This record gives sequence, C-alpha cells and structure tokens, in this order.
Amino acid sequence: MELARDWPIASSSSAVLLVMGTRWTRPGPSLLVLLCYGQLLPWLMTVGDQSLDEFYNETEAKLFLQFYEQTAQVVLNQFMEAAWNYVTNITKKNREDMLRKEVERSQVMVYFGSRARLFKIAQFQDPAVKRMLSKLLDIGKAALPKDELWEYNKLLAYMETAYSMAQVCLDEGPCLPLEPDLQEIMANSRDQKELVWAWQGWRDAVGRQLRPIFERYVILSNKAAQLNGYKDMGALWRSKYEDETLEQDLERLYQELQPLYLNLHAYVRRSLHRHYGPEIIDVRGPIPAHLLGNMWAQSWVNILDLVLPFPKKPPEDITKIMKGQRWKPGKMFEEAEKFFTSLGMLAAPPDFWKKSMLERPPDGREVECQTSAWDFYNGKDFRVKKCTEVNIEDLLSIFHQMGHIQYFLQYKNLSILFREGANPAFGEAVGSMITLSASSYQHLLNRGLLSQQHQDSEEEVNFLMGIALDKIAFIPFGYMIDMFRWKIFDGTIQKDIYNQEWWNFRLKYQGLCPPIPRSEDDFDPGAKFHISASVPYIGYFLSLVLQFQFHEALCKAAGHMGPLHQCNIYNSKMAGKILGDVLKLGSSKPWPEVLKELTGQSKVSTEALLSYFKPLLNWLVTENVQQGEILGWPDFGCSFPERKKPKAAFLGMELESKAAKSGQWVLLVLSLIMFVMVLGLASRLFILERQSLNKDSGNTEPGGTHFLGIAMEPHQAARGQWMLLGLCLILMLCSIILTIRIFTWQNQKPPWMKNEKWGSD
Repeated sequence: MELARDWPIASSSSAVLLVMGTRWTRPGPSLLVLLCYGQLLPWLMTVGDQSLDEFYNETEAKLFLQFYEQTAQVVLNQFMEAAWNYVTNITKKNREDMLRKEVERSQVMVYFGSRARLFKIAQFQDPAVKRMLSKLLDIGKAALPKDELWEYNKLLAYMETAYSMAQVCLDEGPCLPLEPDLQEIMANSRDQKELVWAWQGWRDAVGRQLRPIFERYVILSNKAAQLNGYKDMGALWRSKYEDETLEQDLERLYQELQPLYLNLHAYVRRSLHRHYGPEIIDVRGPIPAHLLGNMWAQSWVNILDLVLPFPKKPPEDITKIMKGQRWKPGKMFEEAEKFFTSLGMLAAPPDFWKKSMLERPPDGREVECQTSAWDFYNGKDFRVKKCTEVNIEDLLSIFHQMGHIQYFLQYKNLSILFREGANPAFGEAVGSMITLSASSYQHLLNRGLLSQQHQDSEEEVNFLMGIALDKIAFIPFGYMIDMFRWKIFDGTIQKDIYNQEWWNFRLKYQGLCPPIPRSEDDFDPGAKFHISASVPYIGYFLSLVLQFQFHEALCKAAGHMGPLHQCNIYNSKMAGKILGDVLKLGSSKPWPEVLKELTGQSKVSTEALLSYFKPLLNWLVTENVQQGEILGWPDFGCSFPERKKPKAAFLGMELESKAAKSGQWVLLVLSLIMFVMVLGLASRLFILERQSLNKDSGNTEPGGTHFLGIAMEPHQAARGQWMLLGLCLILMLCSIILTIRIFTWQNQKPPWMKNEKWGSD
C-alpha cells in the first residue's frame, strides 16, 4: 500500500525480521524496512507451505507485534495531539491537520491489519499473542478506499463540528450556545413556552444541518463494516463485546429494570401534571420531552424540586454551598483526585494539570465542550476536556472523568492493543461507580458540602429520588439510542422515516413525546452529541448496571454494613487494591473474566442496582397505588390537536403559507419578465432618440410614430415610453425586494449572501 512520505516511524529499540528464513537485525523500524516487508509478502506467498509456516510462526508474530507497538505509539500520539488541537481550537487549519493525521493512522491500521491476517492465529499457544493479533484484524473505517475514507473523515468532522458550534439566537439579543446557556434554561426554567423555544431551537440549529448528509454517513459506515467482514456498522459495534448473546442479554436487563422506570415515570408524570396542569400533561399519557430538566430528557435530576416526595424536607443546595465556599474548577478536579489517592491509587501526572482544558478558554476561541478524557498513548500524557461550571452536577461529572484517567494510568504499561476497558462499558462504569460514593450523604457531609449530621427516613427517600432521577430515568434512553441506530444500519429504518421512527422509539421506551409537531424535515436524533459524532452508546446502558455491581463488590471489600446507598468507599485501601488490580488488566482478558475477578460474577446482573433503590421503589409503588396511577401510557400516541395552519398575507389576502409563497414566486417570475421588457424598452428608446435627432425639426407631420397603438409625434411617443420605463424600473425594484423576502421568509440568507462554513480543499 502507499504510505505517507513523512510518516513518523519509531526507532527506540532493535527489532528482528525473518525474510526467506534468514534473520537480520536493524537498529529500529524504518520506512524502508516497512515497505520492503510489505512488498515481499505477496512474493513469499508463492513459496512452499513449510516456508510460510516458518515465516508466520508464533515467534515472528511476537516480533511483528513489537514492530506494531513501536510504530503505533508514535502515530497514535500524533493523531491524538492533532485531534486535541482541533477540538480545543476549532479552525479550518486544525481540522485539516487532524484529517491528515487520521489518514496516517488509518494507513498504519490497514498495513498491520492486512499483515496480521497472514498469521495462523488458531495454531498459536500464547493467548496474549492470539488476542493482540485478533484485535489487529479489525481496522474499522480504515478499510475504506482512500477517497471514501477522506470523505468519511470530513463528514464525521463536519457533523461533530456542526453540533459543537451550533447556537440558538434570540429575536433581539445574543445567540446562545448549548453549554452553558441552553442547558441552564432547560434545567432551571419553569416557563413552558421558554422551554419549547430552547428545545426546538437546538434541534433546528443542529438536526436540520445533519439531515441531508446522514444517509451518506450510514452508507459509508456500512461499507467500512462490510470491508471488515461484518453485515453492517451495528454488527461491528456489537462485536466489541465479544458476546454472541449480547442483544438478548441487553433485552433481559432492560426488562428487569423496566418496572422501576415505569413507577418513576408515573410518579413524575403526576407531579408535573400538578405543576403544569391538564392542558400540558395527561396523567395517563406520555410526558412532553421538554419538561424534564434536560435537553434530551436523559436525566431528570434538575426537576427534583417539582417531584420531591417530601417537599417540607428539601435537600440542601450543594451548588449554593460550593459557590459560597468559592470553589473553582481546579479545586473540583483536585477533590476528585483526592478520592482516588485515598484508595491508594495513582495521582494524575503533572502534565495533566498543565495540558488539560478544565474550563472554557477565556480567549474566545471556538472549542468543543463535550466532556471527555484523553489518553495520548505515551504512558505519561493524559488529559480531560471540560467547560466546567461550579455546580454539583459538574463535580460528579469530574469524578467520572477522573475515573477514566485512573483507568489510563493503571493500564499504561500494557500493549497499546490492550489499553482500553475490558469492554466499552467498563470505563464508563468505573467513573460512575466512584460517583455513587462521592454523592453519598456521608461523603458530602465529610467534605463540608452538607451540614445536617443525619438523615431521617423521609430525607433518605428524597435523597434516593435525586439519584433515581439521574440513574433510573436514563435506563430506556441508554437502551434505545443504539437500538435505533442499529435498525438504521441494518436497513429496517429507511431514510424517509428517520424522525418518525425516532419518536416511535422514544414513545415506546421512554414514554415521551415532542412538545410540538415534528416532520421529516427535522432530524431530532442529531441533536444528541453521540449520534452527530458517531459514538456508540449501548456501553452507557451496560455501565449503568455494571457500576452498581462494582459498587456492591467494593463496598463489601471496604467492610460496609447496611444499605448499599449509604456506602462510601473513600479511604478504603482494600477496595482500591481490588479495583486497581482489575484496571491494570485493560482489555488483555475477556471481560467476563475481568468482571468475575472484581465481583465474583461473570454475568452482568441488575441485583445490585435493584437493591440500591429498593427503599425508593417500595415508596413509589405505595404512592402510585394510592393515587390510582396507570403504569405506562397504554393506547396513547404522540398526537396533537388540530391546529390552524399558519396564514400569510399576500396582496391583502390571508392565505396558507405555502399558497402565499407560491403566489410570491409567481409574482417574482412576472417581475423578471417585466425586467426583460425594461431592457428591451430602454434599447428601443435609445434607437428612437437617435432617429429623432436626425429628423428635420420642421417636419411636424403626425403619424410617423406609434405608442400603445396611437399615432403621435416622435417626442410624445418617447415621453410615453420613458414613463413606461420608469414604471418598469419600479416593478424591477419590487422584484428584487420580493426575491430577498422569499429567501429570508424562513430565516434563510439568499444564496449569494451565504458564507461557506468549510472552504474548498
């Protein structure tokens, strides 16, 4: 294959290659050796089986993997640096740099992936070698042809950037980004109309941009998956779990958790009905998606004040306490690190504090604020990107991200191929598990963020409700995101019903409806980052269950006695030792083995989660029975009352908007015809004036010229034509105004006034 001319190749240690049965040593991998190795392989395939077996034996596989390790460490590090530079300073130059490094990374994956296929892995004895070679076989999107790979990378960059840079503009005032402005409106406003404005505005700003290109993204995604040997991209994503019964296991977990969600949904629906009234909420139907305190209704914790079981005993405002104590983003990260070091685990290296983006930069550059943790593949550079706000939600999010950093630190000495979670859900589960202790009443009290020394039973239910609004409300959302995308990838959901099926899924699983009618012009799935950025999501659902399994196991190791929701593993060296030993394994072992080492179970189980929320579930069931609640939303759909279609004025008449727009187009065409007539008339007048000057001034005989069928003197005809020309010019001016009006009628700029977001390549 063709390699980039300036491809960086590591040369930190010697390596040995066997060519034609003869060993030769070089001071380190070089581009020449890489090219020669690649050119020799097709020829070597023509020699006898004995030579092939000798060349592709297990010893040479280990040397091949060493070669990969040296190369990948440099290439991946440079790609991560380029990607970091882009998301922390969104410019065209940084975007192009990132795309070039992405091409280099893909070339490495194609090269080593294709060579790994030549080894007879099934005959090898070392399980680590077999596992590493198997991981190399899957090269993801790098399998695409060069031109399509470049197109795919640009498409992904555009989609993610469209999300990151989107804003919603006030009629008279500034434009608001998602973080923090729109999120604050969704969290704190109780004005139904304002919530609709923010909810709709975000989807118009993001989803409608992505709607025209999402089909192409699906086509290229599926092609990449098929080139890797999978039916579609959904199948490729599922393969990361190495579980043939994954879909059945997910369905089982969802069904076991559904009663908890349905009881929470019924209770919250009743509470919102009390606040907003029957015009907005039907106590037997789905909940409007904009009323739950979150742009995507995936967490409902921000409406705790509306649904508090015992409102006379409200919890203390931890955010207010933090601000009163003058917390800053840096202190929030330090607090999270203290938790891990109290367990005897590793501290973040100095570069973490120097290079991370812990808050939105004050210099005004465009950044992607989606919170994430980064491993730069050199064993010493780990970072977090977050536009931190001082509040309890961001504090717990930081604990979660520092869980990722701890995972990176623990497995940093493994092969690059093993530097990831045991499965995609493990990394998320570790961070979330830590937040269960960090948000416990006892821990917050010990850290000076609460003042009351004890909780009574009613305050305990209030506390669990706050946790449930975050964790339990997420159950169907975490489950349905990838259920939806998998059906797009396998062709079950076609492009002409993307948005319809999205809301069918949200109704079926979450019991939610949009607050206003939606159409196929909209693309509401794209308003969620993980869809616009092509990030698999089912791991978040699995991590929701796993975090409670992890929490229960570590609480036992810490010697906790009592209800699970009261456990805090802070300062437990035993819990830290068990967790650290498991994190050090990375993905070097199948995840069921790793899970068994930590929990004693090799299957994902909902038992710990249900145990944690048992006091709340008992209370919810009792409350819902007393209120006569119907669980679920039987026989209800996302329907809207008949509404009058919007009218528009046209020539003094009130017409439907489409009819008025058609009339404007007709009038525009007539005006353009008039414009052509103006040009013809002006030319005619010019000729007539020249003829008049050449005529004898004494010749006054009428009838030489006609205007509108009337014979008259030339100067009188000319005057009439000039008047007609003036009238046509006025009509031409009207046509220009009408053109601008038509193109701006739906808040669009005329084509000639549009600024290209991406320049030509």
